[in-house]
Amino acid sequence: MRKEYDFSKAQKNPYAGRLKRQVTLRMDEETISYFKGLAKEVGVPYQTLINLYLRDCAASHKKLTLQWKHAQ
Repeated sequence: MRKEYDFSKAQKNPYAGRLKRQVTLRMDEETISYFKGLAKEVGVPYQTLINLYLRDCAASHKKLTLQWKHAQ
């Protein structure tokens, strides 16, 4: 290793804006188990699989329709 390095001609990473960001999501055990099982089948980490699924939903502008039932 050198004692000093010359970074005067270094460039910023052009993909830095596209890097992943860590967030906390609260999911039920059934959902996590589903994605872990599916991830094992296809051979990718389950967090990557969830990210791919959510990215696909965002890209295709999928919207969830919810109907709340009033408690009586």
